[in-house]
Amino acid sequence: MYPKKRVKIAIIMLVSSFYAHGASIIIPENFQANFTEKITNTKNKTINYKGKVRFSDKTKMKWSFLAPTKKETCVNDKALMVVDHDLEQVSHYIITKKFNLIETLKKAKLYKKNIYLAHMNGKSVTIQVDNQGKIHSIARFDDLDNKVQIIFKNVKYGKGSLSQKSMTCKVPKAYDVIDG
Repeated sequence: MYPKKRVKIAIIMLVSSFYAHGASIIIPENFQANFTEKITNTKNKTINYKGKVRFSDKTKMKWSFLAPTKKETCVNDKALMVVDHDLEQVSHYIITKKFNLIETLKKAKLYKKNIYLAHMNGKSVTIQVDNQGKIHSIARFDDLDNKVQIIFKNVKYGKGSLSQKSMTCKVPKAYDVIDG
């Protein structure tokens, strides 16, 4: 039998080492959150977006931008739809370079407390999680060398799929449609 004092010390050391390394990433089945997105170009010009995001079924995301412009973006592993309410226009695109959130989270390696690094499509992605292991922010450079940082607030993880209706962009009939 081990002395009680040694067992307590071992437990304290084990718990301490967990917190010293930070929380591990929890892979969501679905999540909903508010977000702010900051995009900085190579000339240090910045634009900030705010809105709500939904994620479901491993590859589906719906971004509802509320400021400074109102638009919705629905994406799956094959296509992207952008509904721009200011321009009254809908654009459809086929995705050639995919950003798979789940695969990125699975490949991420601990860098330092609550911060992980992953490499997707030849680019580095920095992921920060909160103390519970939920996504707090994602930062990366896009194909135009813009620095993109997305901060998530009020993150709610869930089980199963979100409803198809909640993941669909609404397209008013009067909007122009552009196929890209």
